[in-house]
Amino acid sequence: MAALTGLVPAPLPADAVELGRIQEAWGIKGWVRLHCHSAKPEALLQAWRWYLLPPEVPYAKGFDAFEGSVVVRVHSIKPHADGLVAQLAEVPDRNAAEALKGVRIFVARADFPAAASSDEFYWVDLIGLEVFNRQGEPMGVVRDLLTTGPHSVLCLEYLSAEGKVAERMIPFVSAYVDAVDLAARRITVDWQSDY
Repeated sequence: MAALTGLVPAPLPADAVELGRIQEAWGIKGWVRLHCHSAKPEALLQAWRWYLLPPEVPYAKGFDAFEGSVVVRVHSIKPHADGLVAQLAEVPDRNAAEALKGVRIFVARADFPAAASSDEFYWVDLIGLEVFNRQGEPMGVVRDLLTTGPHSVLCLEYLSAEGKVAERMIPFVSAYVDAVDLAARRITVDWQSDY
């Protein structure tokens, strides 16, 4: 494989979020099949510009389509079977599409569609927020979120009384989460430190 021509080098935006990767070529006209990191890929579906980075292991061996980060224009994207397929303006045929196997797809957070309601949030916006209970006691900092089926769970990291890093989990449901203030980078919960 040779490096693809027509790809435009571009710095990765500071607010870029990895949303998926290219799995493989699809068809003969340069379409690619995508692996999405989210079950609700609205940001991928609505963004017209993606930033691509070379693949990580196990796809990185022998990859030479491009170096650094590049920007591509999404010509078309649609659901297919249990995933998505896309046609990128800079990928003219199957050979070019095959060269992109494993490439990581990023979208600038600023290009995400607005949340559907005031009580819906992108997980990426919750990571790093400080969590306090109703009494103002610090509960920790959001380090991750888990999907447990019926709802998501905030995974917090905090320092225990012994000074060790510990983990606390709080269901991300209205029964326990009073408020999320993205501007103040704070979540208020109905939770006690001894839970």
